[in-house]
Amino acid sequence: MEGPQFSRTRRRFSGAAGLLWPLLVACLWAAVVGYKPVIIVHGLFDSSEDFKTLKRFINESHPGTNVTVIDLFDRGASLEPMWKQVAGFKAAIYPIMQNAADGVHFICYSQGGLVCRGILSTLPDHNVHSFISLSAPQAGQYGDTDYLKYLFPQFVKANLYHLCYTAIGQRVSICNYWNDPHHRDLYVNSSDYLALINSERTNPNSTEWKENFLKIQKLVLIGGPDDGVITPWQSSQFGFYDDNETVVEIQRQDLYLKDVFGLKTLAARGDLIFCSFPGVQHVWWHSNETVFHTCIEKWLV
Repeated sequence: MEGPQFSRTRRRFSGAAGLLWPLLVACLWAAVVGYKPVIIVHGLFDSSEDFKTLKRFINESHPGTNVTVIDLFDRGASLEPMWKQVAGFKAAIYPIMQNAADGVHFICYSQGGLVCRGILSTLPDHNVHSFISLSAPQAGQYGDTDYLKYLFPQFVKANLYHLCYTAIGQRVSICNYWNDPHHRDLYVNSSDYLALINSERTNPNSTEWKENFLKIQKLVLIGGPDDGVITPWQSSQFGFYDDNETVVEIQRQDLYLKDVFGLKTLAARGDLIFCSFPGVQHVWWHSNETVFHTCIEKWLV
């Protein structure tokens, strides 16, 4: 016959087991499923410290996931030229890829989305499954934002091309993807980064880069109309201004229609995903739980 003390002990044990059981099941599930490692690349003026909330979201939804926020080119160093950043991030990321037999996922935020494009284009043996581009200026940037006023207080968007499309300007990351729709020829001939990875300028590596890029399984393009920094916001989904500053959506862009680096191929495969989300300002994309569950979580398996 049980005594009162034994009964209380058993109830406490049962209660603890009830709390631990879901966690045990989640851990066993993670071990069986084997969630792929997630690599996060930050944006302009960010650092790895800014992504603790996103890491928590991932670990709560997919327990046991190895999440790495690459701690390079933080804060002011994020203004270094884009190719320099691609080389640095690539060197840090490659060992993680080599140790992930089943592949990895990329979450690349803001300017980091363009860094990741450079890595995916130039790394022949990458094993990235989902490339999640989180509010990144994939078609370029053209807008009088707070960032621009801070960096170049003497310029407005209409005359920044005088600096950006020079050898000196191309030493600054934002000028590497500054895309002035009123000076298209200057952009195409002067951009040392975006015009090359978009194959908008003749590039002897374009075929190889396209093949490399198309090794991804999914391209997830996340952005929204209330972003306030990416201009136009549709650049996060490869839309951009024409010379009248009217937005031309991705499906009518030459880089899509001519499939210059694989967007149309991805769409035909069913691997081009759009997630447009209103009400989110630029600095909150990576810490908005609803955005995570709606636009990101399902692609991290």
